[in-house]
Amino acid sequence: MTRQKIQIKKIDNTAARQVTFSKRRRGLFKKAHELSTLCDAEIALVVFSATGKLFEYSSTSTGQVIERRNLQSERINGLDRVPSLEMQIESSAHAMLGKEIAEKTREMRQLRGEELQGLNLEELKHLEKLLDAGLSRVTETKDERFLKEISNLKRKGAKLMEENQQLKQQIGNSSMDQAIVPQQGQSSESTAHVWISADPPQGYNNSDISLRLGLPFPN
Repeated sequence: MTRQKIQIKKIDNTAARQVTFSKRRRGLFKKAHELSTLCDAEIALVVFSATGKLFEYSSTSTGQVIERRNLQSERINGLDRVPSLEMQIESSAHAMLGKEIAEKTREMRQLRGEELQGLNLEELKHLEKLLDAGLSRVTETKDERFLKEISNLKRKGAKLMEENQQLKQQIGNSSMDQAIVPQQGQSSESTAHVWISADPPQGYNNSDISLRLGLPFPN
């Protein structure tokens, strides 16, 4: 015969509820005693019945267990209030960073000539050396940039002059070629006609010219 599972809810019958309370209480205390014995645990149980009657069990002393529990609770609450080590380190790092930023900001203002009232003579001399060194570096960098720009301009000017000279030479060669080479397609006959149309040189007569060219004698 299987054991029927009891539904966990409040027992309406007062007598049955009282009987169940007594049985379960004794079973609970028995389990607590076994746990304390087997595992060397410090256990305290406090139970109030429906009528207000107190029942308790403790492996040592109920008051001692409760006091230990209160101390443990206070220690845990104290640890919660104390910042963790990681938070402390982070907070310290933030403070140092903020201090460093403020110091650098003050130095930058002093380099601009601001907030100099609180500086003594030695601090003013140190600031003057910093300014001189910075000005020297700025001047050197500026001179280097000027020399570099001048060198680039000279190189560009030389290149333009070379290109201009080459262009002039190409133009001169082209003009000489056009003056020396005769026009293509010009025949000897056209050349002769041009010569005849002009005045003949001295010592030549028309008959000589006509004979040479195969033309009829003039009347």
